[in-house]
Amino acid sequence: MKEVGKRLRTLRESLSLSQAKLAELLGITQSSLNRYENGQSTPTVEVFRRYADFFDVSMDYIFARCDKPQGKLYRYQPKVWKNGAEMEQFVEMCFDPKSPYYNRMKESVLQMFAEKADEEKSNGMKSSSDEEKN
Repeated sequence: MKEVGKRLRTLRESLSLSQAKLAELLGITQSSLNRYENGQSTPTVEVFRRYADFFDVSMDYIFARCDKPQGKLYRYQPKVWKNGAEMEQFVEMCFDPKSPYYNRMKESVLQMFAEKADEEKSNGMKSSSDEEKN
């Protein structure tokens, strides 16, 4: 976790923030932040998420899996998507009205969208235009 601590310190120092100020912004104690940066303690997943959101970097960057911060522009592309021919064939099959899977796929996609919309309503999530203003 030493490398992770170095990344966390580098991020903080890149904005010239004191440990106390960043701790306040992240909702943690200054002593916890100090232990994270020195590799003496491991932040929770929630604290890692706060770091990633605050500094607009990917978790891969924080965990030193890559050297480019990426942030919200980061797009993970699973290997399955890289094989264009197989994926194209799969998509064609799913969305071919003659395919036995067409109706099932259509229902699944519509259900997914409906569940997501219901989830956003029940969580009182901001619209994307509200988020862009912030």
